[in-house]
Amino acid sequence: MTRTQSMQLSRRGFCLCCVSAAVAGRTGWLSPGQAFAEARNIVEGIRAEAATASIKVHRLRGNVSVLEGSGGNIAVLTGADGKLLVDAGITASRSRIAEALAALDPRPVTHLINTHWHFDHADGNEWLGGKDVVILAHDNTRKHLAATQRVEDWNFSFPPLPPIALPTQTFADATSIRLNGSELTLKHRPFAHTDGDLTVDFADANILHTGDIYWNGTYPFIDYSTGGNIDGVIRAVDAILAQINEDTIVIPGHGFPRSNRSELRAYRDMLAANRDSVAALKRQGRSLEEIVAARPTAPFDAAWGQFVISPAFFTKLVHEGV
Repeated sequence: MTRTQSMQLSRRGFCLCCVSAAVAGRTGWLSPGQAFAEARNIVEGIRAEAATASIKVHRLRGNVSVLEGSGGNIAVLTGADGKLLVDAGITASRSRIAEALAALDPRPVTHLINTHWHFDHADGNEWLGGKDVVILAHDNTRKHLAATQRVEDWNFSFPPLPPIALPTQTFADATSIRLNGSELTLKHRPFAHTDGDLTVDFADANILHTGDIYWNGTYPFIDYSTGGNIDGVIRAVDAILAQINEDTIVIPGHGFPRSNRSELRAYRDMLAANRDSVAALKRQGRSLEEIVAARPTAPFDAAWGQFVISPAFFTKLVHEGV
């Protein structure tokens, strides 16, 4: 499957693309103030979409599948030890997630991995944690989930999760788990999308879940409020590219859930080019408004700027980190 085909398939399946009709399907050159106002509606829009979105099941390789449609892409490992999930989706989708999980395997969920703390990946912790599921995450992810967390670029404050929803096992750098005959390696990727991002490597199946370090076919959100940075995202992608091979199935945090090394490389090149363009304008002493007006991301907007993170909003995010 080509990257163009992947993007076409993801337009309807990518939950976030339906957040705002004003965002989807347009280039989106707004002033910084307009981009900020647009961002304030993202959280409510994602939750509303998750309440009605269907859950699509993608069977990948071996006993690994992906559920698409509730926030971030949810990986599922099935087997005799019970189901393991990578990310938990949004609670509004609970009944449809449960139906999809039951269709994959009748055994219960026993383990959950949070790739980071954002609500579209960890909102489901509460209903899963209530079933005595082991929840694994980076130390910083638990810290953010346990406290009121403000995301300035969304103009939104998230309340702490109840104790039952908090990760029960955390780590600082890397850890591994063996389940259903598979060895999984969890690796911290510091100061990328957030300060608690981790990747999950299904080594036996040669599948790697990137969390929100990688958004397939769209500009990513970078959360500077909790330690994210454009340079950290690029470093993390470089490390992932060095780790995987051409046969690796790459599961992005958002977008069409079956990707590969070539598509990830194109994402990395897009990030670096836009970082360099915005940095050059900033070194010239231009204001944020002037940089947005200069449209530094224009060469990439047709391919990457048609979803929830508009070109103006992405330019603002890059500007924060250079």
